Amino acid sequence: MLFVAALPLANRVEPALGGVPFLLLWFIGATLLTPLAVWLTWRGDHR
Repeated sequence: MLFVAALPLANRVEPALGGVPFLLLWFIGATLLTPLAVWLTWRGDHR
């Protein structure tokens, strides 16, 4: 769903948010959110 929500931002000749290239922000976001998602999954799977 997040990918679909980001499409209007990425659908430009030079997509950028705040002067930073969109792809760089996407990679930084994925890098920061992945450990959080893994931790939440690990925390919820204590059987």
